[in-house]
Amino acid sequence: MPHTNVQPDKAHISNELRSIGLPKEIKVKENRVALTPADVSTLTGRGHGVRVEKGAGVGSGLSDQEYAAAGAELVDVAAAWACDMVVKVKEPMECEYQYLRPDLLLFTYLHLAADRPLTEVLLASGTTGVAYETVQLPDGSLPLLTPMSEVAGRLSVQAGAYHLQQPQGGRGILLGGVPGVLPGQVTIIGGGVVGTNAAKMALGLGARVTVLDVSHARLSYLDDIFFGRINTLKSTEGNLRALLPYTDLLVGAVLIPGAKAPHLVRHDMLKLMQPGSVIVDVAVDQGGCVETIHPTTHDAPTYTVDGVIHYGVANMPGSVPRTSTFALTAQTLPYILQLAEHGLDALRRNLALHRGLNTHAGQLTFAGVAEALDIPYVSAESALGAWKLNYPTV
Repeated sequence: MPHTNVQPDKAHISNELRSIGLPKEIKVKENRVALTPADVSTLTGRGHGVRVEKGAGVGSGLSDQEYAAAGAELVDVAAAWACDMVVKVKEPMECEYQYLRPDLLLFTYLHLAADRPLTEVLLASGTTGVAYETVQLPDGSLPLLTPMSEVAGRLSVQAGAYHLQQPQGGRGILLGGVPGVLPGQVTIIGGGVVGTNAAKMALGLGARVTVLDVSHARLSYLDDIFFGRINTLKSTEGNLRALLPYTDLLVGAVLIPGAKAPHLVRHDMLKLMQPGSVIVDVAVDQGGCVETIHPTTHDAPTYTVDGVIHYGVANMPGSVPRTSTFALTAQTLPYILQLAEHGLDALRRNLALHRGLNTHAGQLTFAGVAEALDIPYVSAESALGAWKLNYPTV
């Protein structure tokens, strides 16, 4: 679908968004929800109307009655999407494209660099799309990606350990080993939030752990916080090739904010790994750092290529929705409040939110996505017009 420009003055997004919609997540086995009843209470207490689709919080153990008691109006899916702003956890599915429109502000994880169809629909609809994963503080940190990266990093080792069991097709390796038998080897590509949390879990299970990263400063930091209990290596093809024959579980933890992940493990490198070894690529929603990875679901999480098990679930934190929901919403609520109370002005005034803008009025406003998909790029400054940037604390 070709994209079309929608003139900013026709977007009709006011500087105060009085209605906020909370649809139920419909991605396979996605049971997170983007607002808790406590969040709804905060929003309604400030005069905002909140429409919650019936059953939206059930998967996280949050009942309709709790949302109603917090002041929400319980509605059907169409009414939830008809609000000034819609907050979600995952990107819109194809059946939800019909609800996208020029006067809608959508705040959710988008991961557009690996999703051309959604990108083109957002552009054609004129929707203002602000992506959780590209909201970035002046120090470079990603406050809305971090909590789910922590969850996904820890889950990556749990999932990998499970699929290493022989009944699941794995090598039959216990990562922690037993007295007289060596522990399994976990190799982690990337020493950021995902990689650090994967290393914590792998060490907790008693595995041998090696983390590769391009930054020497990051490797020094990891060596310090783990007191030398993990091995650290510069992330080079040579070092990776040397490790793969001995790797039982490979965790892909590479992140370039908002952009497509580079393929660091190419198809031909799989032959270096032992049959029944496992790859868990947490970067799959950004295209993956393993060439042979593709997105899977919780219903069918794995497939095998050249004897190596691939786990590519793109919404891993959805498997522990109650933990994930409370971790995520604790971080998103301050930004939701700013958007609700200031509309597009929040994107002009708050640097973190400004960096989160991916689409507006038919224009693609995030350079990493534009480069990945070869679509024309317009700076957020140009798309938003009047410039009022300051640096709020969130």
